[in-house]
Amino acid sequence: MTFSKPAKPFLAALAGQRQPRPPVWLMRQAGRYLPEYREIRARAASFLDFCYTPAFTVEATLQPIRRFGFDAAILFSDILVVPDALGQTVSFESGEGPRLDPITDAEGLSRLKAEPDWQKLSPVFETLDRLKTALPGDVALIGFCGAPWTVASYMIAGRGTPDQAPARLIAYRQPNLFAALIDRLVEASAEYLARQIAAGAEAVQVFDSWAGVLPPAEFERWCVKPVAALVAKVKAKAPKTPVIAFPRGAATQLAKFAGMAGVSAIGLDTAVEPAAAVAALPGDLALQGNLDPLALVAGGAALDEGIDRVLQGFGSRAHIFNLGHGILPETPVAHVERMMARVRSA
Repeated sequence: MTFSKPAKPFLAALAGQRQPRPPVWLMRQAGRYLPEYREIRARAASFLDFCYTPAFTVEATLQPIRRFGFDAAILFSDILVVPDALGQTVSFESGEGPRLDPITDAEGLSRLKAEPDWQKLSPVFETLDRLKTALPGDVALIGFCGAPWTVASYMIAGRGTPDQAPARLIAYRQPNLFAALIDRLVEASAEYLARQIAAGAEAVQVFDSWAGVLPPAEFERWCVKPVAALVAKVKAKAPKTPVIAFPRGAATQLAKFAGMAGVSAIGLDTAVEPAAAVAALPGDLALQGNLDPLALVAGGAALDEGIDRVLQGFGSRAHIFNLGHGILPETPVAHVERMMARVRSA
């Protein structure tokens, strides 16, 4: 087999070109497991203040690139800056996660802006603009947003919940209200990604972190169709920019995302067997994943065996090495170094 040698292996993999060794990045690769991140995070009054300060977010994005040499950097931000820019009250409580003023009725929906306050989000675009020149020439820059269903679930519950029951109940009881919120998020998120691309993002990822809690009919209605609409709007403005879809927990419904027009790659969660995904999903689609984050925490034989399963399982496809979900705060830095050494030597 002849391998290409592009300037940016991550982008080549997204174009369906299998690389001599898979390009690597990790979800949440900039974060609390890094001592240098903890040091700069302590300087900001709040997490949102941190997210809206380019001096901090540029540095946080660059830290894992400097330390590990990943093939892609992902913008340091949060999926909930979109509801924040739409006018919903958003905060982050230490040790407890996000807190939002819940939307439970039409009055709550009416308090949202028709479109995000783009001035409020301007620090995000400034961060991307700065990163364009700050990153090494062979490292790609990823932008992202949350999928409409996942973001809506936080907006309705006011926090993360185990099964997103508050959003699911609103969707059943007040489908028109829920559809209006989803439509607002499709429009806002598509424009948000388009502006990230204009600012310098070379690929974007749509995180549907709570896709797996919905039954098939609701999955089609609230996950598949909104993401398809979002992707179509992004591709209409940036047709050459690859889009990665990450529908966590999609399981047997993964093919619905894999067949979506405009999607270049599918992010696979920990529960997906690599060889099964290779066999079941379209051959021109890049696959991303899916080492268990807990294997990375455990280290030793568990980590080595997990890396081998991923490398062997995806060996015949255009593959981007990643985790099946975000890196955990308790992950030892030495284990990430070992993972990188193993993947680089593959």
